[in-house]
Amino acid sequence: MTQDLSPGMRVRHPQRPDWGIGQVQSAIGHRVTVNFEHAGKVLINSDKVALTPIEESDP
Repeated sequence: MTQDLSPGMRVRHPQRPDWGIGQVQSAIGHRVTVNFEHAGKVLINSDKVALTPIEESDP
């Protein structure tokens, strides 16, 4: 599962809504570092987790 994620994008983790909105810090291959509101910086394997992009108009 390849995602088009780039630094600055806002995302949600589909299995961890309690983490809040995250901002992609880096995306190198399948390793994506995201800074979440309530969980801090988390390294995500994008082969295992499909992060949900947030549109700018979404709350």
